[in-house]
Amino acid sequence: MSDLFSNTPPARKSSTGKTRDAKPGTQADSAQAYDASAIEVLEGLEPVRRRPGMYIGGTDEGALHHLAAEILDNAMDEAVAGHANTIDVRLDTENRLTVRDNGRGIPVDPHPRFPDRSALEVILTTLHAGGKFSGKAYATSGGLHGVGSSVVNALSTRMEVEIARDRTVWKQVYERGKPVTKLEKVGAAPNRRGTQISFQPDPEIFGTHVFVPSRLYRLCRSKAFLFRGVTIRWSCDPALIKAGDETPTEATLHFPGGLADSLTDELGPKAPLLTPLWAGEAPLPPAADGTDNGKVEWAVAFLENGPASLVSYCNTIPTPQGGTHETGFRNALVKGLRAWGDQRSIKKASAITAEDVLGMSAGRLSVFIRDPQFQGQTKEKLTSSSASKLVETALRDRFDHWLAQNPPQADTLLGFAIERAEERLRRKEQKETPRKSATRRLRLPGKLTDCTKEFAPDTEIFLVEGDSAGGSAKQARNRETQAVLPLRGKILNVASATAEKLRGNQELRDLIEALGCGSGDRFDLSKLRYGRVIIMTDADVDGAHIASLLMTFFYRELPELIRNGHLYLAQPPLYRLTQGAKSVYAMDDADRERKMKTEFKARGKIDVSRFKGLGEMPPGDLKETTMDPKRRTLLRVVTPQEDRLSTRQRVESLMGRKPELRFAFIQEHARTVDDLLDV
Repeated sequence: MSDLFSNTPPARKSSTGKTRDAKPGTQADSAQAYDASAIEVLEGLEPVRRRPGMYIGGTDEGALHHLAAEILDNAMDEAVAGHANTIDVRLDTENRLTVRDNGRGIPVDPHPRFPDRSALEVILTTLHAGGKFSGKAYATSGGLHGVGSSVVNALSTRMEVEIARDRTVWKQVYERGKPVTKLEKVGAAPNRRGTQISFQPDPEIFGTHVFVPSRLYRLCRSKAFLFRGVTIRWSCDPALIKAGDETPTEATLHFPGGLADSLTDELGPKAPLLTPLWAGEAPLPPAADGTDNGKVEWAVAFLENGPASLVSYCNTIPTPQGGTHETGFRNALVKGLRAWGDQRSIKKASAITAEDVLGMSAGRLSVFIRDPQFQGQTKEKLTSSSASKLVETALRDRFDHWLAQNPPQADTLLGFAIERAEERLRRKEQKETPRKSATRRLRLPGKLTDCTKEFAPDTEIFLVEGDSAGGSAKQARNRETQAVLPLRGKILNVASATAEKLRGNQELRDLIEALGCGSGDRFDLSKLRYGRVIIMTDADVDGAHIASLLMTFFYRELPELIRNGHLYLAQPPLYRLTQGAKSVYAMDDADRERKMKTEFKARGKIDVSRFKGLGEMPPGDLKETTMDPKRRTLLRVVTPQEDRLSTRQRVESLMGRKPELRFAFIQEHARTVDDLLDV
């Protein structure tokens, strides 16, 4: 137990977020001047090269392909606006991608604010410059912030741009965001118009990651499905297609059926459909002043069995995290089925939820709206508040008509949804009955996210700090065997609190109720609902403090839990080290330095990411490093059988009611501290 209360302070964070050690006796690098000369001003596209993750989400393979999506989206915006109908996408050797459209072509005349530069150069070298802010050049578009093309330019070793406008072809070349040639007239083009951009992502940014033909082909295919009026011609150097990869070297992608074609193609001819496909497109309700608000397209297959899914887009941009347009879609389906049940006097229809309807459907949803708002530059979630009501209104009326046109299929659909609702309620009742005693007094609904397996040795409960860490843990967990209970910060110190305070502390009462085994004289190990109780806190001084308080609680109130080997400490890493496609994790500063020398023998830049806390750690990293039983490391909390008295005295001196004992401990051990940092 004594080893769990460490005297070694963590490394101090610098102003840049990195860690550094202070020498004994110094005041955290106060000798280094911090004045006006220390303030950097990043100009042009330098912020993009310094912090690419802010603009494209990282530097991995997914971020690399985000560059392709940015350029293709610009071409799609021209098509959606009605100015283009053909887009060519070609992948060549040396990781070179070319996208060409037959749209209007980027303007090449001098920019009014920068008369010494063309509009093309302004767009490609200036953040937040573009033609999609006012809504005059594009009614709806995927580009919003004027950063897509300029970001791609900044992160490419070379970008060549050809513009065909007014029967003339213009060309300009850029390297790492900077023009290396002037805008030049290269010839006449009486039968050509549009924009062609060729670029090569910078290995200094993306390491060994390269474009994957199959991934680019799927991107082109999905874009072609999204707009019926566009034809995308795909081509790829045959040398880039690996053995076994069925990606075609050439293909013409045009789908007049839109999303319905996409869904039919994915489901295949043997899909277990309950009803015919419901698909269509419709205008969204106009604004109060009569302004066009855009349109919505959808395709839904209701299935007897098989994996359910909902794939959504906004202005041809994929929204994998959903958003307000999906909310409107769900509301339209649920309210429509409930209303049909009311017409048929079926009272059970009122129990139907979105879970019941979407759990039996595969859907595609695409909206085109003005001035959409996304969560972040990578645009993975739509947050426009008006989209929910607009989509619901547009779809609800058409869903009602679709149901009314064929009552037998509507009845079939309603009956199947009711069966799913009844099954959901049965599972909920079966799950709650044996756990009722452990959850009946939790004040916060949903605070305990339980596992589905009951009273099994391989079940676990993770005690985490706060809702943020709880959210990450819930996404990373194995739902069958792992439960998560978020705690609100630092719990009560039971070693110094009165019995009355302990009894009145709701946080600890909830914890005891969740475990099910009672405490003190009422402790019953046979009623423990989990095989392992795992304390999972941040890998910093606050996390260590919270872990100490929890261990003190278990030691004082549930000692048999420790003696029987049920209490553990999770070991989340402090760092992630990445070079190219290789990533490793380090537990602390010493482990970081060791792995930088042993794991990365090749020369090159090593990206070092410091996790600020469990709430900031991506669920994938949390699962891989800390929660997956096959890959994690746990520390079992034990009390030495031969030295229980010493352990009890140590807990009392460090955590008890007498501050003079802690002061004496500090005086006794002060000389053993190597570095005293201001943290």
